[in-house]
Amino acid sequence: MSGNNVSHALNRTRRRFLPNLCNVTLLSETLNRPVKLKIAASTLRTVEHRGGLDAFLLKADDADLSPRALSVKQDLKAALAA
Repeated sequence: MSGNNVSHALNRTRRRFLPNLCNVTLLSETLNRPVKLKIAASTLRTVEHRGGLDAFLLKADDADLSPRALSVKQDLKAALAA
């Protein structure tokens, strides 16, 4: 997103709003291994709300996930099927 910085004198200069990205290591209970991901802080709150990484990935739509998260989701589905 983009917008304006507005000073007290109402001078406007262009600025960008960037996502709050965090490098995190989340533990997958089903796979019994840590997974390193670069996710937004809001996504981290959603992961905790849904009950962990496994529940979040199984409920998430494939179009919304990164290629790294998709590969973890496929590994997760294979582990659950076995």
